[in-house]
Amino acid sequence: MEKLDAAMNAKFGPKEPAPEAVPATNGSPLAAQISIDDFAKVDLRVATVVEAEKVKGADKLLRLVVDVGFEQRQIVAGIAKAYEPEKLIGRKVVIVANLQPRKLRGLESNGMIVAASFGADDLPILAGFHEDIPNGARLK
Repeated sequence: MEKLDAAMNAKFGPKEPAPEAVPATNGSPLAAQISIDDFAKVDLRVATVVEAEKVKGADKLLRLVVDVGFEQRQIVAGIAKAYEPEKLIGRKVVIVANLQPRKLRGLESNGMIVAASFGADDLPILAGFHEDIPNGARLK
């Protein structure tokens, strides 16, 4: 990574401190800038939803089982207002694979589904692919 930093500094100059959040064109502020080293820590992977069901007692949560190619894992996602569980089966999604596990409504979530939020209701729109890509492929 040091060689990459040196090459980037030679080409673009030394890193400057990250600015505070900047307004985006849609009125939502951008988060503060991060370094390439920070981004490299996030392990984004392609996965296929193999199971999906509503979480009892929760309006927004779905319990998903996703196939990451080398394992299956459970993820609890706040997407129930936008997606019917049965329509997610077989869908390719992007997950944050190296997020620390977290308990939600008594269920352990081992990752996060990547989605944009949109509109006045802030409904999630899942990230996906037009081309066929194998489970476990890493996004960079």
